[in-house]
Amino acid sequence: MKFISTRVGSATGKTSVSFREAVFSGLAPNGGLYVPMEQPDLSERIVAFSRQTSFQELSASVMGALIGEELSREAVLRVCEQAFSFEPVIKRLDDTLSLLELFHGPTCAFKDFGASFLASIMEEFLRQESRRTVVLVATSGDTGSAVARAFHGKQSIKVVILYPSGRVSALQEQQLTTLGGNVSALEIQGSFDDCQRLVKQAFVDARLSQSLSLSSANSINLGRLLPQALYYFYGYLQLERKDNERLMFCVPSGNFGNLTAGVYAWLWGMPVEGFIAATNVNDVVPEYLKTGEFRPRPSLKTISNAMDVGHPSNFERLVVVFGGSAKRMRKCIKGVRITDQETLQTMHRVYQDSGILLDPHTAVGVLAARKYRRDSRFGGQILCLATAHPGKFVDIVQKATGVTPELPATLKEALAKEKRATLLKPNLKQLEAFLLDRFL
Repeated sequence: MKFISTRVGSATGKTSVSFREAVFSGLAPNGGLYVPMEQPDLSERIVAFSRQTSFQELSASVMGALIGEELSREAVLRVCEQAFSFEPVIKRLDDTLSLLELFHGPTCAFKDFGASFLASIMEEFLRQESRRTVVLVATSGDTGSAVARAFHGKQSIKVVILYPSGRVSALQEQQLTTLGGNVSALEIQGSFDDCQRLVKQAFVDARLSQSLSLSSANSINLGRLLPQALYYFYGYLQLERKDNERLMFCVPSGNFGNLTAGVYAWLWGMPVEGFIAATNVNDVVPEYLKTGEFRPRPSLKTISNAMDVGHPSNFERLVVVFGGSAKRMRKCIKGVRITDQETLQTMHRVYQDSGILLDPHTAVGVLAARKYRRDSRFGGQILCLATAHPGKFVDIVQKATGVTPELPATLKEALAKEKRATLLKPNLKQLEAFLLDRFL
């Protein structure tokens, strides 16, 4: 596969780049995001898979089809085996709604999948080239902790994580600020959108570009985005359904990388009906689907904080997929907005009905799926992505259900460590000074 910028109308430096080049550059030279130049047809591979196919096997097969010209089959298999010591788990809520639990990785969030693959493949590429790089990451919650854990201890990679002060949960902050070593945390006095803007500005800053080898591990990076398509294929294969029963995925959405990965899986041959984009009150994409107008705005703080994004980066990729047509996007993606009060009520109701504890992001998805099913009278199966372990949001789960979720061992370990973070204003000059002083 070759990749081009979403902003093809201005100078890109190159017409297309390899996967390796896209991974290490993060953004295209003109500030756009890399997208596949052409979409591969993986339908024959999908037919060859079965419910007995392991997640590692599926991952190596799909990623081999995507990047097999750049890495040997053995190297791709090695990367997938190193990255995925965990796999998704399906749990049924009712006759037509199931959860695809993606929180069984080291930091108990779905972002472990993309971060672990990216860390492994970057290490593989860097080993071949005998060079080093600095990875910049903006996080609204789980991305930072997943990246910190995945990249911690990598010999050729330094990681800098920018997170909004006071806008991530206490546990999320502990996970991304306590590792040390090759991982640095920057506490930014602003919103996630400020953090994301700083990362984008750093990539096009002439002085930084000339002085440091910069890359990103946000979902703007293809090396993290594309492997997220893997669990869509896996969920499609593993979910028990009647013959020819229709299927939709419901995706709790903030920066829209997760949903974009699902759309790519669909483009590559996964035969599903479509996707439900479940957001909290930061609903610029559902609003676009209704009105045809994209109106970014400052993000609002909610209890599903990892989805508090007012200008989702990956919307740019979705626009390319659907040729700039809201009508075409609307046929594939259905937007549903959920409030904090509805989120708490859903967490309470699901626990009362099934004994299952949901984190607030997954609760947004569950209610959105049920609303869509009711309003559209959709009669097939819906597989809702369960994006984080409820133990990452103890206070909110307690408020909603009266129950204290059990913390996995990895989360208990993070709470026992000392926070180490550098406080910065949302200013490029301060970020530039930090990076040059630390890594030049």
